[in-house]
Amino acid sequence: MDLIFLNRFFYPDHSATSQMLTDLACYLAAQGHRVRVITGRQGYLDAQARLPARESVQGVEVHRVWSSRFGRAGLIGRAVDYLSFYLSAGWRLRRLTGAGTVVVAMTDPPLLSVLASWVLAGRRVRLVTWLQDLFPEVAVALGVGALGGLVGRWVQHGRDLSLRGAAMNVVIGERMAERVRAGGVSAQRVRVIHNWADGEAIAPLAPAENALRRAWGLAEAFVVGYSGNLGRAHAYETVLDAAALLRAESAAGDTPVVFLFIGDGQRLAELRAEAARRGLESVLRFHPYQPRESLALSLGVADVHWISLRPALEGLIVPSKFYGVAAAGRPVLFVGDPDGEIPLLLAAHDCGLCVREGDGAGLAAAIRRLRDDFGLRERQGAHARRLLVERFEQRRALEAWEGVLKSIEF
Repeated sequence: MDLIFLNRFFYPDHSATSQMLTDLACYLAAQGHRVRVITGRQGYLDAQARLPARESVQGVEVHRVWSSRFGRAGLIGRAVDYLSFYLSAGWRLRRLTGAGTVVVAMTDPPLLSVLASWVLAGRRVRLVTWLQDLFPEVAVALGVGALGGLVGRWVQHGRDLSLRGAAMNVVIGERMAERVRAGGVSAQRVRVIHNWADGEAIAPLAPAENALRRAWGLAEAFVVGYSGNLGRAHAYETVLDAAALLRAESAAGDTPVVFLFIGDGQRLAELRAEAARRGLESVLRFHPYQPRESLALSLGVADVHWISLRPALEGLIVPSKFYGVAAAGRPVLFVGDPDGEIPLLLAAHDCGLCVREGDGAGLAAAIRRLRDDFGLRERQGAHARRLLVERFEQRRALEAWEGVLKSIEF
Protein backbone atom coordinates (compact mmCIF):
# COMPACT_ATOMS: atom_id res chain seq x y z
CA MET A 1 0.00 0.00 0.00
CA ASP A 2 0.96 3.59 -0.61
CA LEU A 3 -0.10 5.52 2.52
CA ILE A 4 0.05 9.18 3.49
CA PHE A 5 -0.86 10.31 7.01
CA LEU A 6 -1.79 13.89 7.77
CA ASN A 7 -1.44 15.32 11.30
CA ARG A 8 0.25 18.36 12.83
CA PHE A 9 2.41 16.33 15.23
CA PHE A 10 4.60 13.26 14.81
CA TYR A 11 7.70 11.74 16.45
CA PRO A 12 9.49 12.93 18.56
CA ASP A 13 6.57 14.98 19.90
CA HIS A 14 4.97 13.44 23.01
CA SER A 15 1.34 14.51 22.43
CA ALA A 16 -1.24 11.71 22.34
CA THR A 17 -2.00 12.01 18.61
CA SER A 18 1.71 12.04 17.81
CA GLN A 19 2.34 8.86 19.80
CA MET A 20 -0.60 7.00 18.26
CA LEU A 21 0.39 8.06 14.75
CA THR A 22 4.05 7.19 15.31
CA ASP A 23 3.12 3.70 16.52
CA LEU A 24 0.87 3.03 13.54
CA ALA A 25 3.07 4.56 10.86
CA CYS A 26 6.19 2.72 12.00
CA TYR A 27 4.30 -0.57 12.29
CA LEU A 28 2.93 -0.26 8.75
CA ALA A 29 6.36 0.64 7.38
CA ALA A 30 7.77 -2.47 9.07
CA GLN A 31 5.11 -4.54 7.28
CA GLY A 32 6.49 -3.40 3.94
CA HIS A 33 4.07 -0.59 3.07
CA ARG A 34 5.23 2.76 1.78
CA VAL A 35 4.35 5.25 4.54
CA ARG A 36 4.67 9.01 4.38
CA VAL A 37 3.64 11.52 7.03
CA ILE A 38 2.85 15.18 6.39
CA THR A 39 3.26 16.98 9.70
CA GLY A 40 4.47 20.23 11.27
CA ARG A 41 7.87 21.39 12.47
CA GLN A 42 6.84 22.56 15.94
CA GLY A 43 6.00 20.69 19.15
CA TYR A 44 2.65 20.44 20.91
CA LEU A 45 3.96 22.35 23.93
CA ASP A 46 6.92 24.00 22.20
CA ALA A 47 5.82 26.15 19.29
CA GLN A 48 9.42 27.30 18.76
CA ALA A 49 10.80 23.80 18.21
CA ARG A 50 12.51 23.47 14.84
CA LEU A 51 12.30 19.88 13.73
CA PRO A 52 13.92 18.93 10.40
CA ALA A 53 11.87 19.48 7.25
CA ARG A 54 12.65 15.98 5.94
CA GLU A 55 13.82 12.81 7.62
CA SER A 56 13.22 9.07 7.81
CA VAL A 57 11.93 7.55 11.07
CA GLN A 58 12.00 3.73 11.17
CA GLY A 59 11.24 3.56 7.47
CA VAL A 60 8.60 6.32 7.54
CA GLU A 61 9.19 9.26 5.18
CA VAL A 62 8.49 12.41 7.22
CA HIS A 63 7.60 15.68 5.47
CA ARG A 64 7.42 18.58 7.92
CA VAL A 65 5.81 21.67 6.48
CA TRP A 66 6.09 25.29 7.55
CA SER A 67 3.49 26.99 9.75
CA SER A 68 3.37 30.04 12.00
CA ARG A 69 4.52 29.59 15.62
CA PHE A 70 2.14 31.42 17.92
CA GLY A 71 1.49 28.29 20.00
CA ARG A 72 -1.43 27.40 22.24
CA ALA A 73 -1.59 30.46 24.50
CA GLY A 74 -4.30 32.36 22.59
CA LEU A 75 -7.19 31.43 20.31
CA ILE A 76 -6.26 33.95 17.62
CA GLY A 77 -2.65 32.80 17.43
CA ARG A 78 -3.76 29.19 17.39
CA ALA A 79 -6.16 29.93 14.54
CA VAL A 80 -3.32 31.50 12.53
CA ASP A 81 -1.16 28.43 13.22
CA TYR A 82 -3.99 26.23 11.97
CA LEU A 83 -4.56 28.25 8.82
CA SER A 84 -0.88 28.33 7.87
CA PHE A 85 -0.61 24.57 8.45
CA TYR A 86 -3.69 23.95 6.27
CA LEU A 87 -2.12 25.90 3.40
CA SER A 88 1.30 24.25 3.65
CA ALA A 89 -0.03 20.75 4.27
CA GLY A 90 -2.62 21.01 1.50
CA TRP A 91 0.03 22.05 -1.01
CA ARG A 92 2.35 19.23 0.03
CA LEU A 93 -0.49 16.67 -0.02
CA ARG A 94 -1.40 17.69 -3.56
CA ARG A 95 2.20 17.24 -4.70
CA LEU A 96 2.82 13.88 -2.99
CA THR A 97 -0.42 12.07 -3.74
CA GLY A 98 -0.60 9.79 -6.75
CA ALA A 99 -3.11 7.31 -8.16
CA GLY A 100 -3.77 4.47 -5.73
CA THR A 101 -2.72 6.36 -2.59
CA VAL A 102 -4.70 6.02 0.64
CA VAL A 103 -4.64 9.24 2.67
CA VAL A 104 -5.38 9.04 6.40
CA ALA A 105 -6.39 12.41 7.87
CA MET A 106 -6.33 12.85 11.64
CA THR A 107 -7.92 15.71 13.59
CA ASP A 108 -5.07 18.03 14.60
CA PRO A 109 -5.69 20.68 13.50
CA PRO A 110 -9.46 20.28 13.22
CA LEU A 111 -11.18 19.67 9.89
CA LEU A 112 -8.23 18.00 8.16
CA SER A 113 -10.76 15.68 6.52
CA VAL A 114 -12.35 18.72 4.86
CA LEU A 115 -8.96 19.93 3.61
CA ALA A 116 -8.05 16.46 2.32
CA SER A 117 -11.38 15.98 0.54
CA TRP A 118 -10.91 19.29 -1.30
CA VAL A 119 -7.29 18.59 -2.26
CA LEU A 120 -8.01 15.04 -3.42
CA ALA A 121 -11.24 15.75 -5.33
CA GLY A 122 -11.32 14.13 -8.74
CA ARG A 123 -8.23 11.98 -8.20
CA ARG A 124 -7.95 8.19 -7.96
CA VAL A 125 -7.21 8.40 -4.25
CA ARG A 126 -9.07 7.18 -1.18
CA LEU A 127 -9.55 9.13 2.03
CA VAL A 128 -9.71 7.53 5.49
CA THR A 129 -10.41 9.72 8.51
CA TRP A 130 -9.03 8.99 11.98
CA LEU A 131 -11.22 10.89 14.42
CA GLN A 132 -9.57 11.56 17.76
CA ASP A 133 -12.26 14.15 18.52
CA LEU A 134 -15.26 15.78 16.86
CA PHE A 135 -14.98 19.43 15.85
CA PRO A 136 -16.78 21.87 16.03
CA GLU A 137 -18.79 20.10 18.75
CA VAL A 138 -15.80 20.07 21.11
CA ALA A 139 -15.28 23.81 20.70
CA VAL A 140 -18.96 24.53 21.30
CA ALA A 141 -18.96 22.35 24.43
CA LEU A 142 -15.93 24.29 25.72
CA GLY A 143 -17.68 27.60 25.22
CA VAL A 144 -16.14 28.93 22.00
CA GLY A 145 -19.03 31.24 21.17
CA ALA A 146 -17.93 32.00 17.61
CA LEU A 147 -18.74 28.41 16.64
CA GLY A 148 -22.23 28.37 18.06
CA GLY A 149 -25.37 28.90 16.02
CA LEU A 150 -25.28 29.18 12.25
CA VAL A 151 -21.47 29.20 11.94
CA GLY A 152 -21.12 26.01 13.95
CA ARG A 153 -23.84 24.26 11.97
CA TRP A 154 -22.18 25.28 8.69
CA VAL A 155 -18.79 23.97 9.85
CA GLN A 156 -20.34 20.72 11.10
CA HIS A 157 -22.18 20.27 7.80
CA GLY A 158 -18.90 20.61 5.88
CA ARG A 159 -17.21 18.16 8.23
CA ASP A 160 -20.04 15.63 7.83
CA LEU A 161 -19.86 15.91 4.03
CA SER A 162 -16.17 15.01 4.15
CA LEU A 163 -16.89 12.02 6.39
CA ARG A 164 -19.68 10.78 4.13
CA GLY A 165 -17.32 10.99 1.17
CA ALA A 166 -14.48 9.11 2.91
CA ALA A 167 -13.86 5.44 2.17
CA MET A 168 -13.75 4.76 5.93
CA ASN A 169 -13.99 6.69 9.18
CA VAL A 170 -12.13 5.23 12.16
CA VAL A 171 -13.33 6.49 15.54
CA ILE A 172 -11.95 5.78 19.01
CA GLY A 173 -15.13 5.01 20.94
CA GLU A 174 -18.64 3.62 20.65
CA ARG A 175 -20.33 6.89 21.63
CA MET A 176 -18.28 8.75 19.03
CA ALA A 177 -19.38 6.19 16.43
CA GLU A 178 -23.01 6.92 17.33
CA ARG A 179 -22.49 10.64 16.75
CA VAL A 180 -20.78 10.09 13.41
CA ARG A 181 -23.58 7.83 12.18
CA ALA A 182 -26.11 10.41 13.35
CA GLY A 183 -24.42 12.86 10.97
CA GLY A 184 -25.48 10.75 8.01
CA VAL A 185 -22.39 8.57 7.61
CA SER A 186 -23.18 5.00 6.56
CA ALA A 187 -22.61 2.44 9.31
CA GLN A 188 -20.50 0.45 6.82
CA ARG A 189 -18.09 3.40 6.70
CA VAL A 190 -17.60 3.70 10.45
CA ARG A 191 -15.17 1.48 12.35
CA VAL A 192 -14.29 1.65 16.05
CA ILE A 193 -10.61 1.10 16.86
CA HIS A 194 -9.76 2.30 20.34
CA ASN A 195 -6.46 3.93 21.13
CA TRP A 196 -4.00 1.61 22.81
CA ALA A 197 -0.97 1.02 25.00
CA ASP A 198 2.02 -1.25 24.58
CA GLY A 199 1.46 -3.99 27.14
CA GLU A 200 5.02 -5.26 26.72
CA ALA A 201 6.68 -1.89 27.34
CA ILE A 202 4.28 -0.97 30.16
CA ALA A 203 3.84 -3.79 32.67
CA PRO A 204 2.59 -3.78 36.27
CA LEU A 205 5.28 -2.95 38.81
CA ALA A 206 4.80 -3.24 42.56
CA PRO A 207 5.18 0.15 44.30
CA ALA A 208 7.87 -1.23 46.62
CA GLU A 209 9.96 -2.21 43.59
CA ASN A 210 9.65 1.16 41.83
CA ALA A 211 12.92 3.08 42.02
CA LEU A 212 11.28 6.26 40.73
CA ARG A 213 8.74 6.21 43.56
CA ARG A 214 11.58 6.07 46.07
CA ALA A 215 13.57 8.75 44.26
CA TRP A 216 10.56 11.08 44.39
CA GLY A 217 10.11 10.52 48.13
CA LEU A 218 6.74 8.81 47.85
CA ALA A 219 7.50 5.42 49.39
CA GLU A 220 5.38 6.03 52.50
CA ALA A 221 2.41 7.73 50.83
CA PHE A 222 -0.71 6.56 49.04
CA VAL A 223 -0.26 8.13 45.61
CA VAL A 224 -3.11 9.29 43.39
CA GLY A 225 -1.58 9.93 39.97
CA TYR A 226 -2.37 11.96 36.89
CA SER A 227 -0.21 11.47 33.81
CA GLY A 228 -0.36 13.50 30.61
CA ASN A 229 -1.93 16.69 29.36
CA LEU A 230 -4.23 18.73 31.61
CA GLY A 231 -6.34 20.75 29.21
CA ARG A 232 -9.68 22.50 28.96
CA ALA A 233 -11.52 19.18 28.63
CA HIS A 234 -10.33 18.09 32.08
CA ALA A 235 -11.78 19.32 35.37
CA TYR A 236 -9.46 19.47 38.38
CA GLU A 237 -11.64 21.29 40.92
CA THR A 238 -13.18 18.06 42.21
CA VAL A 239 -9.70 16.67 42.87
CA LEU A 240 -8.66 19.75 44.86
CA ASP A 241 -11.84 19.47 46.93
CA ALA A 242 -10.98 15.85 47.72
CA ALA A 243 -7.36 16.77 48.48
CA ALA A 244 -8.49 19.35 51.05
CA LEU A 245 -10.63 16.74 52.83
CA LEU A 246 -7.90 14.09 52.81
CA ARG A 247 -5.17 16.45 53.99
CA ALA A 248 -6.94 16.93 57.29
CA GLU A 249 -7.20 13.18 57.78
CA SER A 250 -3.50 12.69 57.06
CA ALA A 251 -2.68 15.21 59.75
CA ALA A 252 -4.69 13.05 62.16
CA GLY A 253 -2.44 10.05 61.55
CA ASP A 254 -3.89 8.21 58.54
CA THR A 255 -1.65 7.13 55.67
CA PRO A 256 -0.92 10.38 53.82
CA VAL A 257 -2.46 10.79 50.39
CA VAL A 258 -0.34 12.59 47.80
CA PHE A 259 -1.63 13.78 44.43
CA LEU A 260 1.05 13.39 41.77
CA PHE A 261 0.88 15.27 38.46
CA ILE A 262 3.22 14.14 35.68
CA GLY A 263 2.95 16.16 32.51
CA ASP A 264 1.85 19.61 31.42
CA GLY A 265 -1.03 21.39 29.74
CA GLN A 266 -2.98 24.61 29.47
CA ARG A 267 -4.59 24.26 32.90
CA LEU A 268 -1.59 23.08 34.89
CA ALA A 269 -0.44 26.57 35.93
CA GLU A 270 -4.03 27.37 36.86
CA LEU A 271 -4.25 24.24 39.00
CA ARG A 272 -0.98 25.03 40.77
CA ALA A 273 -2.13 28.57 41.54
CA GLU A 274 -5.46 27.35 42.92
CA ALA A 275 -3.74 24.69 45.01
CA ALA A 276 -1.44 27.34 46.47
CA ARG A 277 -4.41 29.58 47.23
CA ARG A 278 -6.03 26.73 49.16
CA GLY A 279 -2.81 25.85 50.97
CA LEU A 280 -2.58 22.38 49.41
CA GLU A 281 1.09 22.46 48.35
CA SER A 282 2.00 19.77 50.88
CA VAL A 283 -0.25 17.12 49.25
CA LEU A 284 0.46 17.91 45.60
CA ARG A 285 3.62 17.01 43.70
CA PHE A 286 4.52 17.97 40.14
CA HIS A 287 6.94 16.44 37.65
CA PRO A 288 7.42 17.08 33.91
CA TYR A 289 6.65 14.58 31.17
CA GLN A 290 8.79 11.48 31.49
CA PRO A 291 10.41 9.72 28.51
CA ARG A 292 8.09 7.27 26.81
CA GLU A 293 10.50 4.42 27.49
CA SER A 294 10.09 5.15 31.24
CA LEU A 295 6.29 4.94 31.28
CA ALA A 296 6.25 1.65 33.18
CA LEU A 297 8.07 3.41 36.02
CA SER A 298 6.24 6.74 35.92
CA LEU A 299 2.77 5.20 35.63
CA GLY A 300 3.71 2.65 38.29
CA VAL A 301 4.59 5.34 40.85
CA ALA A 302 0.90 5.87 41.60
CA ASP A 303 -1.27 3.40 43.52
CA VAL A 304 -4.32 4.61 41.56
CA HIS A 305 -4.83 7.15 38.76
CA TRP A 306 -7.56 9.70 38.23
CA ILE A 307 -8.90 10.65 34.81
CA SER A 308 -11.47 13.31 34.09
CA LEU A 309 -13.61 14.41 31.17
CA ARG A 310 -16.25 17.10 31.30
CA PRO A 311 -19.67 15.47 30.78
CA ALA A 312 -20.49 17.72 27.82
CA LEU A 313 -17.57 16.17 25.94
CA GLU A 314 -18.68 12.53 26.15
CA GLY A 315 -18.89 11.09 22.67
CA LEU A 316 -16.57 13.82 21.39
CA ILE A 317 -13.32 12.75 23.09
CA VAL A 318 -12.06 9.55 24.73
CA PRO A 319 -9.23 10.12 27.26
CA SER A 320 -6.26 8.15 25.92
CA LYS A 321 -4.65 8.19 29.40
CA PHE A 322 -6.83 5.23 30.31
CA TYR A 323 -4.93 2.71 28.19
CA GLY A 324 -1.51 3.37 29.72
CA VAL A 325 -2.97 3.23 33.23
CA ALA A 326 -4.64 -0.10 32.42
CA ALA A 327 -1.36 -1.45 31.04
CA ALA A 328 0.34 -0.50 34.31
CA GLY A 329 -2.29 -2.51 36.21
CA ARG A 330 -3.69 0.38 38.23
CA PRO A 331 -7.32 1.12 39.12
CA VAL A 332 -8.89 4.23 37.62
CA LEU A 333 -10.81 6.93 39.45
CA PHE A 334 -12.92 8.67 36.82
CA VAL A 335 -14.38 12.13 37.43
CA GLY A 336 -17.24 12.86 35.06
CA ASP A 337 -20.37 11.29 33.57
CA PRO A 338 -21.04 7.81 35.05
CA ASP A 339 -22.58 6.82 31.69
CA GLY A 340 -19.51 7.88 29.72
CA GLU A 341 -17.30 5.68 27.56
CA ILE A 342 -14.59 5.02 30.17
CA PRO A 343 -16.92 4.73 33.22
CA LEU A 344 -18.97 2.07 31.45
CA LEU A 345 -15.78 0.08 30.84
CA LEU A 346 -14.77 0.50 34.49
CA ALA A 347 -18.12 -0.77 35.70
CA ALA A 348 -18.37 -3.65 33.22
CA HIS A 349 -14.86 -4.94 33.99
CA ASP A 350 -14.50 -3.91 37.66
CA CYS A 351 -11.33 -1.91 37.11
CA GLY A 352 -12.12 1.40 38.77
CA LEU A 353 -14.64 3.77 40.31
CA CYS A 354 -16.49 6.80 39.00
CA VAL A 355 -17.68 9.97 40.74
CA ARG A 356 -19.57 12.88 39.27
CA GLU A 357 -17.80 16.14 38.53
CA GLY A 358 -18.14 18.43 41.57
CA ASP A 359 -18.45 15.60 44.10
CA GLY A 360 -15.26 16.18 46.08
CA ALA A 361 -16.56 14.25 49.07
CA GLY A 362 -17.42 11.29 46.85
CA LEU A 363 -13.95 11.31 45.32
CA ALA A 364 -12.34 11.49 48.76
CA ALA A 365 -14.44 8.50 49.84
CA ALA A 366 -13.41 6.53 46.74
CA ILE A 367 -9.74 7.28 47.41
CA ARG A 368 -10.11 6.18 51.04
CA ARG A 369 -11.79 2.98 49.92
CA LEU A 370 -8.97 2.07 47.56
CA ARG A 371 -6.28 3.16 50.02
CA ASP A 372 -7.67 1.07 52.86
CA ASP A 373 -8.71 -2.02 50.88
CA PHE A 374 -5.59 -3.59 49.42
CA GLY A 375 -7.58 -6.52 48.01
CA LEU A 376 -9.93 -4.22 46.09
CA ARG A 377 -7.00 -2.25 44.73
CA GLU A 378 -5.16 -5.36 43.58
CA ARG A 379 -8.28 -6.89 42.02
CA GLN A 380 -9.24 -3.80 40.08
CA GLY A 381 -5.67 -3.26 38.92
CA ALA A 382 -5.48 -6.85 37.68
CA HIS A 383 -8.80 -6.46 35.90
CA ALA A 384 -7.57 -3.27 34.21
CA ARG A 385 -4.47 -5.07 32.99
CA ARG A 386 -6.52 -7.99 31.67
CA LEU A 387 -8.85 -5.60 29.82
CA LEU A 388 -5.85 -3.95 28.18
CA VAL A 389 -4.38 -7.27 27.07
CA GLU A 390 -7.67 -8.66 25.80
CA ARG A 391 -9.00 -5.58 23.99
CA PHE A 392 -6.66 -2.61 23.83
CA GLU A 393 -3.16 -4.02 23.43
CA GLN A 394 -1.08 -2.17 20.86
CA ARG A 395 -0.54 -5.12 18.51
CA ARG A 396 -4.27 -5.84 18.30
CA ALA A 397 -5.05 -2.24 17.37
CA LEU A 398 -2.27 -1.97 14.80
CA GLU A 399 -3.34 -5.20 13.11
CA ALA A 400 -6.94 -3.97 13.07
CA TRP A 401 -5.78 -0.77 11.42
CA GLU A 402 -3.83 -2.65 8.76
CA GLY A 403 -6.92 -4.74 8.06
CA VAL A 404 -9.05 -1.63 7.56
CA LEU A 405 -6.53 -0.06 5.19
CA LYS A 406 -6.16 -3.26 3.16
CA SER A 407 -9.93 -3.40 2.73
CA ILE A 408 -10.09 -0.03 0.95
CA GLU A 409 -11.14 -0.52 -2.68
CA PHE A 410 -10.42 1.70 -5.66
